[in-house]
Amino acid sequence: MRFFDVNTLPVSRWRNGGGETREIISVPAVEGDGFAWRASIATIAQAGDFSAFPGVDRIITLLEGSGVSLRFPAFSHRLRRGEPLFFAGETPLSATPIVAQDGDAANRDFNIMTRRDSHYATVMAVRDAMSLGAQEAGVLYVMDGRWRIGEETCQAGQGVWWTSQQPQRDLTPLTEDAWLLYTAVFRRESNP
Repeated sequence: MRFFDVNTLPVSRWRNGGGETREIISVPAVEGDGFAWRASIATIAQAGDFSAFPGVDRIITLLEGSGVSLRFPAFSHRLRRGEPLFFAGETPLSATPIVAQDGDAANRDFNIMTRRDSHYATVMAVRDAMSLGAQEAGVLYVMDGRWRIGEETCQAGQGVWWTSQQPQRDLTPLTEDAWLLYTAVFRRESNP
């Protein structure tokens, strides 16, 4: 397992210029759209369209902020903190940050992207202790409080990722407000 802290991740601008991303992990780590799966944290500070990612499935979860109004072709959805939303990366989508009472429009979200023909992912918000099975790959991100992840202790804004089979580990909340996102990434079985 590899530890990360959001404050030390490199920052890059979105392809469409409407926000910024801090990449946690990209597998394989290549330039452009060559990833099989990718985890990142994005800041949405202004209204605009999401970049299209044909052939990629996405799961987005609000981490901080007042929320984001997402407009899909057939419906609208308000992204709320800790509630993962799944959608196809080629779907046209525009986002409008909901401005906080202090006038701040910045919202931070957690993104998982998986190449549809090779991988898929699940994301869930966890508040209680649990055992982490021996998945092939995944990401844990602490939203609130402090957690013990195996032998590692993480606080809000920190987490771990892994890309190979790991032994079973316990996830233990260390504070009453402890809340984390648990992402498991799976390889799709090839058809014979």
